[in-house]
Order: sequence, then C-alpha cells, then structure tokens
Amino acid sequence: MWRSCAGDGLRRAARCYHTIQAIPRELKGNKVSARDRAQGRIPAVVFTQSYLQSTSTPRPLSRKHLLTAEKKQIQAILDSVQLPFFCSTTFPLQIRAGSGSSTLLDSGNVLPIKIHRDQESGKILNLVFVWADEGTELKVDVPVVFKGEEACPGLKKGGQLNRIRTSLKYVCPAEHIPSKIEVDVSNLDIGDKVCMQDIKLKAGAELDFLSFRWVYHYAERINM
Repeated sequence: MWRSCAGDGLRRAARCYHTIQAIPRELKGNKVSARDRAQGRIPAVVFTQSYLQSTSTPRPLSRKHLLTAEKKQIQAILDSVQLPFFCSTTFPLQIRAGSGSSTLLDSGNVLPIKIHRDQESGKILNLVFVWADEGTELKVDVPVVFKGEEACPGLKKGGQLNRIRTSLKYVCPAEHIPSKIEVDVSNLDIGDKVCMQDIKLKAGAELDFLSFRWVYHYAERINM
C-alpha cells in the first residue's frame, strides 16, 4: 500500500504511507524460512512484550503470529526511514489470509525491535515486531543524535567528543515514541559531560537508568 504524504521528515512519512502487509506462516524451521526467502518474502514474528503494561485492555500474551512479509516492501521502508531509526518507528500491520486475499485476520500498529541479517551478505533473514497499540508502554532503544558540534568550544580547543552511548532505552506510550533523542553540545567545553538525567523528556516518558550514566563527555587532547 503506497501513497505520497506531506510531512516533517522521513519518520512521519513512514507512518503515513507504509502499511506492512503480511501473511501467516504455519510452519517454521531453517528449510521453510529459506524457501520463503527464495520466494521474495521475509520471515517475521509479532508478539506482545512480556513487560508490556497498558492503560487500556492489554493484548493476550498468546497473541503471537508467525508471518512473512514481502521483501520489496520491507526494503523500501528501510530505504525511506533509514537505520537506526527503523527500530524506533511504529508501523501499521495488516495480516491477511494469503497473498492477494481480502480477508483480514488481524491488524494493529507494531514496533520493529530486531533485524536479523546474514553476517556475510548483510541480507535480511528475519524480523521481530511487538504490538504497539495506543496507550501501551514500550521499552525502546532510541538513537542519540548530537547537534551543535560546529559551534562547540570543547572541539574548537582540540577536545575529543567521546560518544559513550549511541542509543538510550526509552519507556513511553507507543504513540509517543521519539525517532531520536537530540543532544545539544554547542555550549560544552573540555571536561564537560552530559548525564542521562540531563536529557529532556516528553510528558509520560522516562529513561531506563539501569543503562550507562553518561551520554558523552569531552576529554583533553592527547599528544602522541
């Protein structure tokens, strides 16, 4: 399902015109998965996160589906959204009885949490999704994006930006998952650092503070 969409970025566009179409996969195993890939489809699974909490009626834990999705569509989504933002973006999912079928078995929003790739070729082997219904809380790895490096006093003095975390674990309602966490470094000098507590969050969201305490810090230049 494709249609153009005016928006304020790739992430918003993806929400507008990408609806993942999938069909059930009754059998599982390496041979079955290899056959699906040879037919231009990617094996996938969708389920409810075990630690999912909801303000509405939660999906039953038994609501797990083994699926296949069209490789061309998944690749088009990846090309549009770009990594690493794919796994912090929710998508509509429609599960139909078969290819070309009008019978809808299940539907809802999902969040990709894992892309398994072949280590040598880089080809997608399978995908893992979780249900992302409105009102439910999800734990998501959100990419950290730095801005203001061109104006940063610490860098101008020869300092080095040490990126300790490239992503942060974010807990928030599914409809408010941010595509990225922006950290402004334009006013930081050598020796300054930013901790997780310094990150500004939206209402109803929180960071998993069991992760590393620092996001990044500046170190003095080392002469070799």
